[in-house]
Amino acid sequence: MGGVTAFLGIGAAVLLLSVIAVRVSIRLGLPSLLLYLGIGVLLGEAVLGIQFEDADLTRSLGTAALVLILTEGGLTTRWTAVKPALGLGIALSTVSVGVSIGITGLALHELLGLDWRTALLWGAVLSSTDAAAVFSVLRGVGVGKRLTGALELESGINDAPVYIAVVLLASPDPITWTAPLLMGYELVAGAAIGVALGRLGAEGLRRAALPATGLYPLATVAVCLLAYTAGDLAHASGFLAVYTAALVLGNARLPHRADTLSFAEGLGWIAQIGLFVLLGLYASPGRLLEALVPALVAGGVLVLLARPLSVLCAALPFRVPWREQVFISWSGLRGAVPIVFALIPLIQNVPGAQDLVDAVFVLVVLLTVVQGSTLPRLARWLGLEKSGEAREVQVDSSALDELGAELLQVRIQRGSKLHGVYLSELRLPPGAVVSLVVRGDEGFTPQPTTRLQEFDQLLVVCTDSARTATEQRIRAVDRAGRYARWKGDTGLP
Repeated sequence: MGGVTAFLGIGAAVLLLSVIAVRVSIRLGLPSLLLYLGIGVLLGEAVLGIQFEDADLTRSLGTAALVLILTEGGLTTRWTAVKPALGLGIALSTVSVGVSIGITGLALHELLGLDWRTALLWGAVLSSTDAAAVFSVLRGVGVGKRLTGALELESGINDAPVYIAVVLLASPDPITWTAPLLMGYELVAGAAIGVALGRLGAEGLRRAALPATGLYPLATVAVCLLAYTAGDLAHASGFLAVYTAALVLGNARLPHRADTLSFAEGLGWIAQIGLFVLLGLYASPGRLLEALVPALVAGGVLVLLARPLSVLCAALPFRVPWREQVFISWSGLRGAVPIVFALIPLIQNVPGAQDLVDAVFVLVVLLTVVQGSTLPRLARWLGLEKSGEAREVQVDSSALDELGAELLQVRIQRGSKLHGVYLSELRLPPGAVVSLVVRGDEGFTPQPTTRLQEFDQLLVVCTDSARTATEQRIRAVDRAGRYARWKGDTGLP
């Protein structure tokens, strides 16, 4: 029992410390994921002396954590937000990945003297953006929903083709002309399995009469995990299956939907904390200094050459403005996914795999500091920051599910055209009403004569059917003022 007690105590202390790190990271302006890595390194061999060198176990636990993170990402992604960016998101997840692997592999072959297969393996490992990093950082930046939707889709989908590419390149078998066909099958079959199980799960949960409210979130997550298992057993992409199943479930009319999303968010946080602490514990600081130069070379190639060109190729058919392309290029956040994928060739004893793992670890830390901390300023500099964006508030109440209603929170930012608008001029669609205004430290029930001000926070209650029209109206007035309809601004992203 002593061992179990010590394990639970250490685990609880690490979890509490990681929760506090979220608050610290906000004040410092750094992604909290970086602090989790630091906690793992602190626990490891170089400081507190915990020895952990099991690459196979790290990869297995990392894969399990990624499945939970993708589940949370899919469940909390609004289809109405990502639908306008569906084509761009898929292109970033496929075309951009292929271009990035080719350019990075070519450059590292010339600059680091790696053989072709090893260089392409480096390119494949580094081409995956991280769902945990994107979901945790991007949703607080405040850019338009088209950009956010495209980047969330990319981070949720591109793990699948990158994983397939890493497995192929790490294998000693020669790559034949059937490899693209195999990749196509795995992606299409994984998406189909996810959609099918997502729809079946949603229908089953609506018909089920479970004896306790807390069972609905558990059943929803179980359906997503089942999708990953089914995809893997069918030799399809389990990562894509779990994400698409979660996306379908998250946008279905589920019983106790708010409780399910809150549970999934908490589960996602536990997975992120555990994954990054685990990777920090596995890292060996003594080898990281030797990997600094290769990491800087690979990072320079990735950020300055491969990512911008791959985004350009993916965005070309969609006529994406250059400002948005710049932001997308800089938003290719790397996190735990490249480190977990780098463990695959290490487990298979690929020559030079340990150098790849160390370089990727250093690169993830550097890019997280540089990119994650500068994204909000870049969005403002490019003029992409959107004020007045309505966002869903998660509440611990099932009554809203039964009433078919949702809560939206709106923050009026500096320079918004919502400033000075009377509530009666807001003209929200039928089924929506502003129920509370928080100004400074005080909240009050607004009247039609209430005049909105900068930095006000509004709580909007609306029916499910009125949600989209409510968001569009708020965005339109934010951009064009009280006469938005006369000016032709419909509030579309």
